[in-house]
Amino acid sequence: MTTLTRTLAAGLLAVATLLPAARAQTLAPLDDAARAAVVAKAADSLRNRYIFLDVGETAAAKIEAQLAAGAYADLTQPRAFAEKLTADLYSVATDKHLRIMAPGPAGPAGGAPPPPPPKSEGGVVRADRLPGDIGYIEISGFPQPGAFRPAIDKAMASIGDTKALIIDNRRNGGGSPDSVAYLVSFFLDPAKPMKINDFVNRTPNTKDFTTRAQMSVTTPTSYRGKPVYVLTSARTFSGGEEFAYDMQAFKLGTLVGETTGGGANPGGTSPVGSGLAIFLPGGRPVNAVTGTNWEGVGVIPEIKTPVDDALKVTLEKLGQKPASGDIAALSVAKLFEPRSTATPGLDALARRILEGDAKGEPALDIMGPGLAQAAQAQHDSLIKLHARLGPLKSLAFQSPGPGGGDAYLGVFTYGSSNISISLGADGKVAGFFIGPVLPQTTEQRNAAFKTIDLDADGKLDKPEYKTMLTTIGYAERMDNFFAQLDADKDGLITAKEFETDPQ
Repeated sequence: MTTLTRTLAAGLLAVATLLPAARAQTLAPLDDAARAAVVAKAADSLRNRYIFLDVGETAAAKIEAQLAAGAYADLTQPRAFAEKLTADLYSVATDKHLRIMAPGPAGPAGGAPPPPPPKSEGGVVRADRLPGDIGYIEISGFPQPGAFRPAIDKAMASIGDTKALIIDNRRNGGGSPDSVAYLVSFFLDPAKPMKINDFVNRTPNTKDFTTRAQMSVTTPTSYRGKPVYVLTSARTFSGGEEFAYDMQAFKLGTLVGETTGGGANPGGTSPVGSGLAIFLPGGRPVNAVTGTNWEGVGVIPEIKTPVDDALKVTLEKLGQKPASGDIAALSVAKLFEPRSTATPGLDALARRILEGDAKGEPALDIMGPGLAQAAQAQHDSLIKLHARLGPLKSLAFQSPGPGGGDAYLGVFTYGSSNISISLGADGKVAGFFIGPVLPQTTEQRNAAFKTIDLDADGKLDKPEYKTMLTTIGYAERMDNFFAQLDADKDGLITAKEFETDPQ
């Protein structure tokens, strides 16, 4: 069975992330009413929550005018509609965090999705000792302090006796400002708490603002007073940029690589209807040294070099003669790598959530507020999802999750799924993600066909096939797909014909 056919067979099962602490759901094609509702909710959020009042009003008026002019009329697919809305918002606000999102990852300002993050524990990918007694740490993100601190504490302790340190920030997409401040604190005087940034935040539904000072904190070890280099790239974004900016502003390190992405304003995600969500900045950072931030311009390194050469160039600055910039080849000793064992108890929590969803009885008692709200909102779709998945057969630990917690492979009767689960500071489940699900074996593929074959006659007629395509958002291509699969043109699709991959 080829790729698209597997996608169609499992389309009833396909799921993706909507909100940071949310569940997964499939999205139906959009009609005029659905698009109008999304625009209305997005415009309301812009007017009542965006950090810049005047810009929020102008951006809201922009998408309302575009809707009235028919600019969105042909956009039936949620992803395409989200990307067009994001482009229109960016044309006004030029804010790289502000965007409308459909399920699945998307790049800043509606760009292409970034590559998946590398395997990490709490955002820490690895720590190594390099030739010349130089330490190296790669950080791919800044999850909440509860996940970040244990991992970075171990990594920093492992390189504490090195003569210099390289922090590889080239694949860092951002995260929690509090975790950023924690890492910066390793390089400041632990006896003198310092303000790193102020965060100016808008009070929702008002024109009022509050300011929160972000201070340095005491860390278990210190790396103060030694040479530090921070590697950057155009992919370095948001919190990844904040770390580079703070290190540069406080003269704690030298930046090497490319100018960063240019997204400074933090915010949060809220639903706008039809399975879409808006990421809306409700705040802006003000650095204690510069009095400003990096929004729109990025963080400009002192030593500019192509991204792939940044590690090699840095080692040369430290007096080494590396043959390449390949960390695997350069490493003398690996000092830290992501754990290979599961967090005790998380698999049991994941099973409880899956079993509760299958019964239509979500395990709200173990969920944080955001996840509980999403579980209740998606109650019906989750019941349907599990009816098509079939019973859970096994749940196997794969690796730490990129934002903390654990990633598992769940095997169900009719397919398998990547599943991730993470806890919040309150000990409740804050994040739970399923997807995507695809049939794996001949037996499972046959079971998927039988799931679609509602009258169990061994053939699919157009109504049965259309039901599946509608669920996964391909209904408008039903006639084309059906004609390709129906090889003998008898108006029915057999299990063998179902193996073909329609284009």
